Amino acid sequence: MTTDNIPAKTDIKNADNSKELVVHNVVHCQQRFNWDCGVTCVMMLLSEQQRNYFLQNFTAICREEGFNQSTWTIDLCYLLKRFGIKHTMYTTMPGVNEDYKKLAYYSRILDLDRSRVVRKFAEAARYGVEVRRGVVSGAEVARHVRRRGPALLLVDAARLHCRWCRPQTLSLQLKHWLGMRDGYRGHYVLVVGASGDILIYRDPALPARLCAARADRMGTHPGTDRDAVLLHPPYAALTTDTTMTSIFWNKHPGMQYT
Repeated sequence: MTTDNIPAKTDIKNADNSKELVVHNVVHCQQRFNWDCGVTCVMMLLSEQQRNYFLQNFTAICREEGFNQSTWTIDLCYLLKRFGIKHTMYTTMPGVNEDYKKLAYYSRILDLDRSRVVRKFAEAARYGVEVRRGVVSGAEVARHVRRRGPALLLVDAARLHCRWCRPQTLSLQLKHWLGMRDGYRGHYVLVVGASGDILIYRDPALPARLCAARADRMGTHPGTDRDAVLLHPPYAALTTDTTMTSIFWNKHPGMQYT
């Protein structure tokens, strides 16, 4: 686990300016297995004390939460609740989409996970886990990140393209961690910043770095149910240094228009 944090400022009054660069400071964690991308995103959101506790009791906590080595977004919400992180989950399917049996990625886990996932959705309100049926657009994710906090997104790793990473390097690293095949491959990333229509995120499959993609191209593909978990304050400090905006666009020219 490493960090490349930008010095923090807590005043986000000017974050309404959509071109301003806003970045949440989190410690980057890299996943250790081919299944723990979502859990690793949660780990990035924890305090150092919580993160150490989680790592020391990793197997026991995964067993207690019931997901072992197969996590759905609702599992991550219960995990966030366990560590006291306020959030709201949005999804088009608060349950199990049986149509996904046709996807190779889901065919082997749907029957194994169905009862747990259905139960957790049914009991969410009882346990204080807020789930809303609906879609959060890329623009709304960017607005939330600028004004409120990070966002955890379910994406199709096969169609996830960072505008800053070398394609060959990115492809090899994703294949190493995720064992990527043709077709849908569920993967979680943590959106920690935004500027204009660009979402800045941390990918747990990669070493410590910031990645970037167009907001309207993340988490919209079949298989994701448009799952998005929005984190709420009180939360980590923000960087809203307007001097960074020009540096950002000078380093990555043309990203606003492609």
